[in-house]
Amino acid sequence: MAKKTEHGDLREIQDDVLNMGGMVGKAIDRAIEALKKRDLNLAHRIIADDARVNQKRFYIEDGCISLISTQQLSTDDLRVIVSILNIITELERIGDYAEGIAKIAIMIGDQPPLKPLIDIPRMAEITVEMVDKSLQSFFTRDEVLARQVISMDSVVDGLYDQVFRELLTFMMVDPKTINRATHLIWVAHNLERAADRATNICERAVFMITGRMEEIGASKY
Repeated sequence: MAKKTEHGDLREIQDDVLNMGGMVGKAIDRAIEALKKRDLNLAHRIIADDARVNQKRFYIEDGCISLISTQQLSTDDLRVIVSILNIITELERIGDYAEGIAKIAIMIGDQPPLKPLIDIPRMAEITVEMVDKSLQSFFTRDEVLARQVISMDSVVDGLYDQVFRELLTFMMVDPKTINRATHLIWVAHNLERAADRATNICERAVFMITGRMEEIGASKY
């Protein structure tokens, strides 16, 4: 599987994917930090850094195309490459969700916090864990881990529903909170969608292992 291209071999390409996963996980963590601390400078840096995530995706894509066009690949290698092309698309979207949270933090600015942020940071923590473990399941061919990660999505969904109901109550009691509550709902929604993307990576891992493409974590959108 260690076939060389000008971008390196397939193992190096997989290392780049793991690196990209680390980048988007860090982006989510930093976006929540910017939101909690009202750190607008950090929020702007996260937005600027999203270009690096996009560049990483394009670099990996280029490496995959080069490998396909210059090497005689086995069916297994082709399956890995096609899966990687899908995975980096999911990772780029997760990076976009982190960028979106940073933009929301800027929109909120220095407005007083509507409520202590408890469930949203917990959503972010689980989502980042899902991203990390989804990639681990893919590259270690661990079907059990992949299915465990997919099951974590229900926890994120539950937290999202809880956040949504609580913020809706704020808006009903005091219409002056609608703007701030809506912004927080957008943050929670971005995290819920990022977790869905992690389940997609796990589904790709299961496909790699079993040869069957299953919609295990059915998306709501």
